[in-house]
Amino acid sequence: MSSREVIVLNVGGVRFVTRVSTLQQFPESRLARMVHDNDREFKLEDGEFFVDRDGALFSYIMDFLRTLQVSLPTDFSDYQRLQREAEFYGLYPLADLLSQEHLLKPRLEILEVRFSLQEMQTFFRIFGSCSTTIEALAGQITVFTGQQSGQGWNSPFPSQKPLVPLPLERPSHHDLVFLCGTEYSGDQFMARYVSIKPDNRKLINGTNVLGLLFDTLLKDGFHLISTRTVASEEKVECYTFERMKRAAGLAIMVNQTPGSSGVAQARRSQVQKRK
Repeated sequence: MSSREVIVLNVGGVRFVTRVSTLQQFPESRLARMVHDNDREFKLEDGEFFVDRDGALFSYIMDFLRTLQVSLPTDFSDYQRLQREAEFYGLYPLADLLSQEHLLKPRLEILEVRFSLQEMQTFFRIFGSCSTTIEALAGQITVFTGQQSGQGWNSPFPSQKPLVPLPLERPSHHDLVFLCGTEYSGDQFMARYVSIKPDNRKLINGTNVLGLLFDTLLKDGFHLISTRTVASEEKVECYTFERMKRAAGLAIMVNQTPGSSGVAQARRSQVQKRK
């Protein structure tokens, strides 16, 4: 059997086709020894290895062997059963990770948008419980500023200077602040436009910016759960969103040095499967 490059496993009636090298990622595991040993749990029938175990859970084990990452669906709950399967196959690094459910379970994420309309300007403050989400959102939002000549609020603008990107205010890692609209100073109108990627428009109306921001958050998996007035005299509205944030994948680093016994260590991976 060691001369095979491709192997077929029938796990509880579910067929898996993979490379022998994939099963040998962890040399001391039962799956790696299966290729050479006569294990009574793995019966060779019609050219396929049959094992009477849970085929659905084995799909996660195959994904782990192929990617060396543990990344489970947000609605996954069978941690103990999958841990038991990992122990059966001798994949103890995987079993150890599964015993630490808190590292793998999705977490509830809260995000607040505060919206304040004052005369011709609109102020936005976004607070999030996850700093990486705020960092990503800050990378999507750009404020452009420019001066325009005029004699009054209702006068046409005879000239306009090129718009210049303006850095967002970041009071902390968990929030960001920006504003849009116009203000009059001397004989100049100062205009601030907001653009939110991947939309290419530059919006100056606060209500339009709020609508685009809502669309962006909803497409990113957030759900609006509440709306409240924080300060009626200042017209401050607060919109609260939430979503279940998938845990970052956990990767296994396998020691491949000569004489190694296949010891593995876990580390955080920034690679994350799409929702």
